[in-house]
Amino acid sequence: MSDPIADWIAADPDPASRAELATLTPDELADRFTAPLSFGTAGLRGPVRAGPNGMNVAVVIRTTAGLSTWLKGRHPEGSTVVVGRDARHGSEKFASAAAEVLAAAGFSVILLPRPLPTPIIAFAVRRLGAVAGVQITASHNPAADNGYKVYLDDGAQLVSPCDREIEASIARVGPANLVPRASVTPTSDELVDRYVERVASLPRGNSRTLRIALTPLHGVGGDTAVAALRAAGFTDIHTVQSQFPPDPDFPTVEFPNPEEPGACDALLSLAEEIEADLALALDPDADRCAVGVRGPDGWRMLRGDETGVLLGEHVLESAPPDSLVATTIVSSALLGKLAAARGARFARTLTGFKWLVRAGEGLVYAYEEAIGYCADPESVRDKDGISAAVLVADLAATRKAQGSTLLDKLDDYALEFGLHTGDQVSRRVTDIADIASIMDRLRSNLPTVLAEEPVVATDLVNAHVQSRTDAVVLSGNSVRMVVRPSGTEPKLKCYLEVVVPVADRSALPAAREIASNRLNLLREFAEAL
Repeated sequence: MSDPIADWIAADPDPASRAELATLTPDELADRFTAPLSFGTAGLRGPVRAGPNGMNVAVVIRTTAGLSTWLKGRHPEGSTVVVGRDARHGSEKFASAAAEVLAAAGFSVILLPRPLPTPIIAFAVRRLGAVAGVQITASHNPAADNGYKVYLDDGAQLVSPCDREIEASIARVGPANLVPRASVTPTSDELVDRYVERVASLPRGNSRTLRIALTPLHGVGGDTAVAALRAAGFTDIHTVQSQFPPDPDFPTVEFPNPEEPGACDALLSLAEEIEADLALALDPDADRCAVGVRGPDGWRMLRGDETGVLLGEHVLESAPPDSLVATTIVSSALLGKLAAARGARFARTLTGFKWLVRAGEGLVYAYEEAIGYCADPESVRDKDGISAAVLVADLAATRKAQGSTLLDKLDDYALEFGLHTGDQVSRRVTDIADIASIMDRLRSNLPTVLAEEPVVATDLVNAHVQSRTDAVVLSGNSVRMVVRPSGTEPKLKCYLEVVVPVADRSALPAAREIASNRLNLLREFAEAL
């Protein structure tokens, strides 16, 4: 009788992976073979290790063979597929393996020349009319992880049922060492240059007087971001040198995510030292951007919702009438109010840009509170930290020329729409089953009062198909909380928002105190789940 573990090891084309599996105990081997990595948010993501439930050459080969078969059933022979990578452990050999499988399957493969930001793959798919794009990346996951991200022919991340169909196709692929492969020569930097040109064309304002501090957090966005900012006319750029070269170990941060506490400390220190006007942090694959500003109490990072509404109005100022802007169920209510006041349409979607970029016709802007912004959906139908960085710089320079700041603009919104204050409580777990247990406990005892205010609970597990997801929404007149598992990390996330009316600027301090007190009550509930 065939032994699946022995068969896998014999068919693994990577000697290092075979050697790794040979050293494992029976229990460790059983863990590696419990189940294969499954197609989740846009593809695969998991630890770099040998075996079917890790990211390794054999898994990438079989995944790409399944994807190739699925694509060939829908597109003519010789269609273009673009393959790119970040600088994580294994990314270079994974990208090469994917490109070689696709080439042997008859596709015209464009293999990007070096570690590059994920938005360039999304851009290249649309620019070239490709039928798919594959990016080897784990975005902002810990250093031990890598991933395999898929874009479809519209340049957007894949969605169901495509993911399930591809997964079924992968399951039918035979041993990895029998999958045909053909060599592929990496392309030139031409697509990178075209991407930079496009991003540099986005700014609306005329002022370029702005001093910028920037960090790519050891990721692949540094060179491209600096090139795009310079091409847009922003030349006074200072970078965090200890975090600028790509480094798959991310040595200066505990988690390579600009949202994590402490991740942007070096950036804000540099901003203070050089008396910057703006601080920008990219996540490791540069599809997300965090913004730092100087406030009354020193430098701080803006929340994703704050940057989200600032960029939203900036885009709408030059957008056609009746344009559509979108955000997600976990983001602030402020963009919807702004859109109504500015004559734009507004949509809310489930979390993730695979839903946001499909929000509807006339979409000109979309964002999610997790510092993801799509400010040029015509060219990049996904979040793009570099175009966001350039447009935030454009807005900050425009405000500076007018004698005001981004924080002043946020105060203007508070006067017009009420003070919208938000926060997030994230609970990282070691056992993913703990998240389901917490959600079960919440559903069995849904609150009717939060922060001393009556609330109504909506369980989106029971919603109609387009809005169905594993989340609970608790809404009152001035408070809102959304509780959901993370789609990419072992975390339970609670998204909090409080809205307080503001009569005039003199009332802002008192409104902030009220909002802070209510947020504290929401945090207490979230932390006790």
